[in-house]
Amino acid sequence: MRVARGVAEAAGFGPSAVTIGNFDGVHVGHQHLFREVVRISRERGWRPTVLTFDPHPSYVVAPDRAPRLLTTHQERCDLMRDVGIEQVLILPFTTETARLSPLEFIQRIVVGVLDAKAVLVGENFRFGHKQAGNTKTLEELGSQCGFETRIVDPVRYRGRVVSSSEVRRLIECGDVALACRSLNRPYAISGDVVAGQGIGSRQTVPTLNLRWSAAVLPRVGVYITRTRNSGRWNSITNVGHRPTFSGSHELTIETFLLDPLEGPAPEYIRVEFLRRVRDERKFESPEALKTQILKDVGRAQAFFRRSKRWIR
Repeated sequence: MRVARGVAEAAGFGPSAVTIGNFDGVHVGHQHLFREVVRISRERGWRPTVLTFDPHPSYVVAPDRAPRLLTTHQERCDLMRDVGIEQVLILPFTTETARLSPLEFIQRIVVGVLDAKAVLVGENFRFGHKQAGNTKTLEELGSQCGFETRIVDPVRYRGRVVSSSEVRRLIECGDVALACRSLNRPYAISGDVVAGQGIGSRQTVPTLNLRWSAAVLPRVGVYITRTRNSGRWNSITNVGHRPTFSGSHELTIETFLLDPLEGPAPEYIRVEFLRRVRDERKFESPEALKTQILKDVGRAQAFFRRSKRWIR
């Protein structure tokens, strides 16, 4: 995949079929749109291309409403590549960019830089200064500037349109199983493994303590997870404040591996959230907590036995 972080690096991107947006999370709706871009590109001999922005435009034009992001640009590019996108222009979004009219944006960037022959977007697409342009505007500019416009229907799941904001809501409510369906993969958090207080290894069960930088976290509670590094382990993870021991206001993410760990503990892990088990709560003793953890482990093991056909 070719990734350009400015118009100068995007020389030679055309002729292309392009879709435009932020694509945070790269959920199933985005994936459907990308596949349409790939399909028309292969039919016509164009290059399947994504035009996206850094930072998210809201951070420039409405910072008080800027969303917490689900994915980094690198993660998005990796996921786009997996569905066949070959080129990504990450356009720096500045106050100057925000002032471009719909016509200026299309002429300078979409046609002038990307040599777009087709532009595919969702039905709620808006662009240009103060979001003055919509899909009708895009179709008119396509006729004027010589590219085809296609409006791609949204993807629905259980009667709701799949969107980045809806995926964030699901994760923050703890419904990671439904978020997994909306993403076509588990929501995951990555980071370094850091030293804890050692209480778990002495009084309950040993855990890997994750230092994270993710902006979106699952609701406090216990989750069935899968943990990855060079290896892959079934696991159970607590997101919370460890009320049995400290009642601290500091949030921790602690993962207990259900599978044997061969060799030294990993220094970096990726924790994939599959299903919520229960709320976090305070127990009367470490022994009572350990008993509950072993029950949680049993539920997790049963889950993996049932799900081994679709959880990879």
